[in-house]
Amino acid sequence: MEKPRQMPKSCYVYLLKSCDDGPAKSYVGWTTDLEKRLAAHNDGSGAKATRGRKWQLVYSEVFKTRGAAMSREYELKNNRPERQRLLDGNED
Repeated sequence: MEKPRQMPKSCYVYLLKSCDDGPAKSYVGWTTDLEKRLAAHNDGSGAKATRGRKWQLVYSEVFKTRGAAMSREYELKNNRPERQRLLDGNED
């Protein structure tokens, strides 16, 4: 008997903005669970670059595949003007 196929998890690309008293910072990443990943960043177990700060989610996009999410993450990490536009709330 065949195993039932599992639905693939959605992948998300997200943009965080620091929300503490230090200089303003942003961070781009990808995950399959936005809430869990944001909690990891805020409790110090996320990416090394985010440790010691508090973060808020300002933007996310959903993708069907990990590869598509990783491509978009790379694009946002390397396109500062677009990242700033998203941080400013302009999602056009």
